[in-house]
Amino acid sequence: MTQNLKNKINSSFAVKNYKKILPFVKPYWVRAVIAMVITIPIGSMDAIIALLLKPYMDIVLVEKSVEATAYIPILIITFSLFQSSLNYLATYLNTWVGRKMANDVKMKLFDKLMNYEAGFFDKKNSGDIQFRFNNDVDTACNGLISHLKLFVTRVFSSVALIGVLLYNSWQLALIALAIMFGALYPLTTIRKRIKEIMNKTVFSGAKVMTHFNEAFNGNRVITSYNLKDYQNKKFKETLQAVFTLGIKMVQRTGIMSPIMHFIVSIGIALVIWYGSYLISSGDITPGNFVSFIAALLMLYTPIKAIGNNFNSVIMSLMAIERVFELMEGVPAVKNRENAVKLDETIKNIEYKNVSFGYADKQLALDNISITINAGDTVALVGNSGGGKSTFVSLLPRFYDVTKGSININGIDIRDIELHSLRENIAVVFQDNFLFSGTIRENIVLDKTNASDQEIDTAIKSACLDEFVAELEEGLETQTGERGVLLSGGQKQRIAIARAFLKNAPIVVLDEATSALDNKSEAVVQKAINNLMKNRTVIVIAHRLSTVRNADKIIVVNYGKIAESGTHEELVSKDDGIYASLYRAQLK
Repeated sequence: MTQNLKNKINSSFAVKNYKKILPFVKPYWVRAVIAMVITIPIGSMDAIIALLLKPYMDIVLVEKSVEATAYIPILIITFSLFQSSLNYLATYLNTWVGRKMANDVKMKLFDKLMNYEAGFFDKKNSGDIQFRFNNDVDTACNGLISHLKLFVTRVFSSVALIGVLLYNSWQLALIALAIMFGALYPLTTIRKRIKEIMNKTVFSGAKVMTHFNEAFNGNRVITSYNLKDYQNKKFKETLQAVFTLGIKMVQRTGIMSPIMHFIVSIGIALVIWYGSYLISSGDITPGNFVSFIAALLMLYTPIKAIGNNFNSVIMSLMAIERVFELMEGVPAVKNRENAVKLDETIKNIEYKNVSFGYADKQLALDNISITINAGDTVALVGNSGGGKSTFVSLLPRFYDVTKGSININGIDIRDIELHSLRENIAVVFQDNFLFSGTIRENIVLDKTNASDQEIDTAIKSACLDEFVAELEEGLETQTGERGVLLSGGQKQRIAIARAFLKNAPIVVLDEATSALDNKSEAVVQKAINNLMKNRTVIVIAHRLSTVRNADKIIVVNYGKIAESGTHEELVSKDDGIYASLYRAQLK
């Protein structure tokens, strides 16, 4: 590959990524422009010190006159103070713009994250989400802005210093510039060197975060199963992988700075050698030479360390690529064009030849057809892994059906606005997630306009009133992260209370009592019975005694409907699946 082609690839890579980030700079363009404009005098002033050395050296060393140059140290101090002040202002403005941009990008990515379907989260781990949606954004925005400031400063500093070189000696300047461009050559290959390793480093960094998340969320399992040594071993292996990648990064890029340092040293040596000849021949004065050397050192010093800075710039650009991969991703479950709002009056729900499979796995549901009338309670029973949870997960479109359709009031749910569809469905899971905050916040959620009377009614209907009354802080009691400070039954009743407050016409109960003891189950079941009144209910039940009064019981096995009917109808079939399960539970 020719040098020109390499340069084009690297420059187009940079331009493409900068173009992507520009819309996020636009709201803050005034401060961004001021910050960039300030870097012009910051860089240019580097040349002033070198330039002032010529008259100082010629007058003091040659003419032996000190008084005539007394103003030069004062000028140097004045310019340095001005340069330092501008540098602080530029740093402040760049940091402000960078953080604002990062917040905007994170907000957009978080909104994207909120729109992704369950299948997206099935394929990701928590560390990957945190790294890609948070850390990459900081690297992309804050890193790129700070590097841009450094780059612009270096450009104007270099231009000004090259002007000083040419002013003092064009012959020496040609040597210095030839060496400088030779020293910059290795940078043309840096992206190719680090891209593969950088992608692996991102994966390993995300894995480290996953370990910490698992240590936090799974602390009780780790303690009860004495998994300390096991977890330490796994974490050590991950850290070793990160270490190995870091060493590979140094092996591929660390040699660049020493090479550039060596090439720069050759340039300085050549300038000193040829400069001595020019002084002796009278082509330049000692002041010219000292000024030239000062400007050359100022020009070369950043170049010797630019390899590391350029690494960071490429990493920021690659982070932008990863960020926009996420931002440009399209959720598999989304609103169709001309989607309609769902009428709150639910007439029926129809599963019509529905099939569904997770990724490339075999079908979890195979050609399911069933109609649920308004106000009916339909119970799904069967062995674990038979497809019951999949059945109810398709209704609020956690996933979309692979074949067939699910219709509400005769409308395919894919033609209903997602917000409207989910607003009409309340789900109580087996293990309900509670947000960090108070009991009130976990019941109300985003329904902040709910009256105290509505909240009280929801609490009483969920059989939560006695528990709340016993708490010193009542509804303002903190639940702890994921509700860790509450029992399983208490968390379930909070989830039922939030479902009451939502007041959706369709209720889905996904094994809401299976993880509870008998006493807790009795209280929660009473709350569930209250919730089921005057609503269309789909309930997944582990204990068959809780669904005896359902209007229809469906036995789902291996993704198919094996049996359906009322409790009396199914239990009367001596050789039936439901009858066998019921008799086994009675024993």
